[in-house]
Amino acid sequence: MIVYLIAVGSNMPAWVKTGFDEYAGRLRHDVELKLIEVPALVRKKNSDVKRILKEEGDKLLKAIPKNCLIVGLDVVGKEVTTPELSKRMESWMQSGQDIALLIGGPEGFSPEIKALFQQSLSLSKLTLPHPMVRVLMAEQLFRAWSIINNHPYHRE
Repeated sequence: MIVYLIAVGSNMPAWVKTGFDEYAGRLRHDVELKLIEVPALVRKKNSDVKRILKEEGDKLLKAIPKNCLIVGLDVVGKEVTTPELSKRMESWMQSGQDIALLIGGPEGFSPEIKALFQQSLSLSKLTLPHPMVRVLMAEQLFRAWSIINNHPYHRE
């Protein structure tokens, strides 16, 4: 199974790439984690946010590989524990379908993109910096994988 983490934003600080690559590299052959970046549009004081969300949404849509289960990472998504995420991941792996995990821009997602979500998850009730979400999601996917495979990384 391939998990595509598709994120609005590029030119991230070096620590983001380092952290993401660390956890993506720990995943084994049954799960591959790939990052796809969609450039964020420039925002100014009086920017048309609806237009920006629509254009970024169009770019996200084009970046989603065919036949993926689409999962939005959204503040209003379902909060799950790490063991619950591991059960979801196990279900994803058994489905034989690749996964597209979407991270929106600063204002989130356009309604058109939200309508495509087959599942929606929230990492926290806190507002998290989008670069950090990439690293956190990579770590949580590795942790979920470690639970599934009885790897000693996760401790309760």
